[in-house]
Order: sequence, then C-alpha cells, then structure tokens
Amino acid sequence: MKWQSLLPQQCILLIPCLLMALEAVPIDIDKTKVKGEGHVEGEKIENPDTGLYYDEYLRQVIDVLETDKHFREKLQTADIEEIKSGKLSRELDLVSHHVRTRLDELKRQEVARLRMLIKAKMDSVQDTGIDHQALLKQFEHLNHQNPDTFEPKDLDMLIKAATSDLENYDKTRHEEFKKYEMMKEHERREYLKTLDEEKRQREESKFEEMKKKHGDHPKVHHPGSKDQLKEVWEEADGLDPNEFDPKTFFKLHDVNNDRFLDEQELEALFTRELEKVYDPKNEEDDMVEMEEERLRMREHVMNEVDINKDRLVTLEEFLRATEKKEFLEPDSWETLDQQQLFTEDELKEFESHISQQEDELRKKAEELQKQKEELQRQHDQLQAQKQELQQVVKQMEQKKLQQGNPPAGPAGELKFQPPGEHKIEEAPKHPAGGDQPLPPGHIQEPAARTDQVHP
Repeated sequence: MKWQSLLPQQCILLIPCLLMALEAVPIDIDKTKVKGEGHVEGEKIENPDTGLYYDEYLRQVIDVLETDKHFREKLQTADIEEIKSGKLSRELDLVSHHVRTRLDELKRQEVARLRMLIKAKMDSVQDTGIDHQALLKQFEHLNHQNPDTFEPKDLDMLIKAATSDLENYDKTRHEEFKKYEMMKEHERREYLKTLDEEKRQREESKFEEMKKKHGDHPKVHHPGSKDQLKEVWEEADGLDPNEFDPKTFFKLHDVNNDRFLDEQELEALFTRELEKVYDPKNEEDDMVEMEEERLRMREHVMNEVDINKDRLVTLEEFLRATEKKEFLEPDSWETLDQQQLFTEDELKEFESHISQQEDELRKKAEELQKQKEELQRQHDQLQAQKQELQQVVKQMEQKKLQQGNPPAGPAGELKFQPPGEHKIEEAPKHPAGGDQPLPPGHIQEPAARTDQVHP
C-alpha cells in the first residue's frame, strides 16, 4: 500500500494521504534467477519508525483511512498538490461512520497521551495549576481546540506537520553528524594532552595508520550510475550483467509493488557500495559514518532523479535518468574519508561551546556541593542540640536522685519506689474463708463479740 511506502527508513517525506497502490507495470521476470526470497504478495511490510513523536498516531490514522473505499478511490486520482493544499482532507466528510468513529477514538487517545506527557513534565519541576489547553498549542499535528472529534482540519494539520518535520529531518541529521565528528576530534586532542611526548607520537602514528587503512578500499561506484546498479543486479539479484534492464531492475527493487521507489528502497541499493568501505569488525571503520554515507548517497540520487521533488521515484523518472550522460559516464564519488567534514574555525567554535557548557555544569556542581555542605552543617547542628538536651535531662534526673526525689515517668508516675518505702498491701475485707460459698446444710457460726465479758 502506498501509505506504507510513505514510512521508509528514517526520513522519508511522509504525507499520510500520498497516493494509494496502483497496479505495477507488468514485466516478465524469471524469478528462478533472482537470489533470495522475493516479497510475498499481501505480506505486510514492517516500516521503521519515522522518528516523529506522533509516529504511532500517524500510523494508526493511516491504517484506518485505508479501510474506507471512497477515500481510497479519491487518493487514486489525487496529485501531490491537492494533498498538500488540504483539498483531499475535505473528502473526510464522506467517509463511513465507522471510520469517523474510529478516528475520533484515536484523536481522543492522542490528546490524552499528550496531556499525560505534559503533566509528567510539569510534575518533574513541581509546577502547579497546569493549563493543558495552552500547552497543547505546541503540538501542531492535531486541532487541540476540538479534543473529541477528528475533523478535516485534523487531517490537514497532520499532513502539514509530517511534511514540515520530515523535510527538516535530513538537515538535522547532517548537523548532528558534524557535531559527532567534531566531538570525536575534540576528545582525541584532549586525550593527547594527557600523554608524554613519546606516547603522544605513538598515538598519532596509530591514528594516521588507521586513517590510511580505512581509506584503502575498492572503488566506490557513483550512486545511481549504471555501473553501480549493474553491480547490484549481478551480486544482489544474481542476474547476468549483460542482460541488465532498467525497467526490470525497477520492478525487482520496488519491494512493496507500489510503482514507486521510496527512500528506504533506494538506500537498500547502496549496501554493496557501503560494504566496500565499512566493516563493523574493523576498528578503523565507524558505523555512524556509514549511515551518514548512506544518507548522502540517497540524497544525491533523489536530487538527480526525483523530478517533481515528492521524494518518491516513479518508473518514468527512473527510466528518464538512465538516459542521461551522467548515468553512463558519472563523475567519481568522494566518500566521507576524502572530504573535510569541518574546518579548524568550526572546531574551535564547537570547543568554545563545549567549554562554556562545562563551566556552567561546574558552577551548578559547586552550588549543589555548597547546598550539600549547608544541609550537613544544619544536620550536625541539630544533632549537637539533641545531644545537649539529652545531657541536660540526664543531669536533672541525677540531681533528683541525689535529693531523694525519684525521677518521674512521662505521666508523672514514679519509675521505682525509693529505698525504705514499700507499698502496703490491703488487708482482706472479709473473714477467713472469705466470700466463698458454704456447702449445703452448713450454717455459719456468728462471730464472737469482742465486748462480751467472760467469767
């Protein structure tokens, strides 16, 4: 499905409504000659995460819209400008009730998720009185003013947000890679400063040797050239290089049979070239650099082949590119190790920024240390006061003992009887025998009178 093809590796321009699957141009291919297992028709292709914070919501909306027949038919006739302009979004009013109900549920779930994220963020800084509506404005992929139903405006906002975010994704990746390379060089130079002269020279020699070893690799074909594609045709597809046919090649590598080569499918074509330069087992080969090289190759081919700049290559665009002189006689391709990734001035500016960040972190660490010391001082002071009070109480109790007054308990009772004083037991209140019942027939004799005079 075309929807699925719009979620390619890392940074494809995902427009949720961009074209549905059409029947591919029939091409006779002898599948017995192709290496590996082909794509099973009807098999769902798992697409990698787009990197967008609303990726799951985007995928779910796509899946639901795919189930509506009317919407699929409109997509078949829509062009890229109709989709981007929002004209297609208005067709949402005509989809089935079941689809609209499911889209409403998805939106409510997404709004609830965003509110929970906002609350978690605010709780982390112990903020109160959260205005969720105000904070939801920062999320541009849905209409926050209507949190309950999915409207045409929501689809339009989702398309525009995904378009904008993914158009900037490549640029962001290049910037992050440049920072990564400068940090590597910065750390290397800082490490050299810690070594004596002999060890530093040895480390420098090792570094130059690794650079030379990394640069010693087979020739890398120009991405998208005939030589490069023929190598894939022969080594990956297992076909005779003398029978290379661009139309058949396109069909073979249109993995999901949607009549387009998306960015994920294009990047897969460069694996053979990248393996010439990078091996994860080699210490001198950096796999982060390999992914940057893959991105550069894909961008180059898109710039050369993608005429309407929709980041999808049609069969017509592909065939037209094979007719150009550059396809048959391309310029040599410079790999990353043959280029200057940053200047000394850029490195100095980066190091200055790093130094500034380190100073700020150091100041924060010093403030935290002072706070820790102050808390420890207060703790020690409280402990000293507690011990002092305990000592005073102990002295008072000893003084009372010396004066003959026993120390009192919490309720004022005596903790023990002073020497010489004993608790007087009460005499029984009844004569011998007590109040025990007499056996039947027994009459108790009256007690003798003490005032009777006996002769």
